[in-house]
Amino acid sequence: MQVGFIGLGNVGGKLSGSLLRNGVSLQVHDLDEALVEAFVAKGAKNGVSPAEMMQSCDIVITCLPNPAASAAVVQAMLAHVKPGKIWLEMSTTDEAEVKRLGALVQAKGGQAVDCPVSGGCHRADTGNISIFAGCDRHSFEAVLPFLTKMGRRILHTGDLGSASILKVITNYMATANLVSCAEALTVAKGAGMDLKVAYEALKISSGTSFVHETESQLILNGSRDVSFTMDLVAKDIGLFQEVADRASIPLELNPLLISIFQDGIKRFGARELSPNIIKRLEEVTGLDVRADGFPAELIDDEPEQPGYEVRV
Repeated sequence: MQVGFIGLGNVGGKLSGSLLRNGVSLQVHDLDEALVEAFVAKGAKNGVSPAEMMQSCDIVITCLPNPAASAAVVQAMLAHVKPGKIWLEMSTTDEAEVKRLGALVQAKGGQAVDCPVSGGCHRADTGNISIFAGCDRHSFEAVLPFLTKMGRRILHTGDLGSASILKVITNYMATANLVSCAEALTVAKGAGMDLKVAYEALKISSGTSFVHETESQLILNGSRDVSFTMDLVAKDIGLFQEVADRASIPLELNPLLISIFQDGIKRFGARELSPNIIKRLEEVTGLDVRADGFPAELIDDEPEQPGYEVRV
């Protein structure tokens, strides 16, 4: 099967790299021609445009920064959707929007799957990331061989849109974790603690989390380079708020997180690295929350292994 991949950014570039590394016949497209050329040099084909990719590929994957970008790409591809064609959305997007776009694809006889990933860019790079898949079972089984080349743990979450709901829930939780880690480390510094000791204490305690064990290291190093920016955090927790609002769930913490990141964007810019939300505390306290001995980037040291479906 011929696979097309649209969106070669921080996440998409790594996921598509896993497909190429594992022998998939791949076409790629991105607005940044340099990214396309780099993939062509590795053996991929230049897909030229979304429309031409839908014409020539069996599966077209999108991994784009926002729902508007996905909508534009789907509209460009729609005339060439027919039975046997699959649109696989790997962007973090709005559940209602992926359902709307999926219905357009299905009305033309195609199949639609929402497949967001979770686990960090460092795991996307090695094919060890987790993938949620929302779709009917027939479509899931059709795309599973490709998902297992991009990810380690693959979970069929239910109907189209269900994966996107779960993705923004997990990103909300990660954001809450990040802010709590920033506050915890700043308090540890202000209280005169050795930050290396504080990091290890939190890591072996009931207060630990995936975010602490990964992003706290980048905070303490000072690089704060998790390949994720404040505008993307704001988008994700905004999407989570929309899910809650549609379900009439009155939230208390998420509106505060939205306010915190709006302030961070106002102070430091939309493209500031998300762990630098701690700079709000560093500035007001005058503290420098850094320590020696922590890495500047996250590296997944687990060997790449074949992916598999997680059964519930």
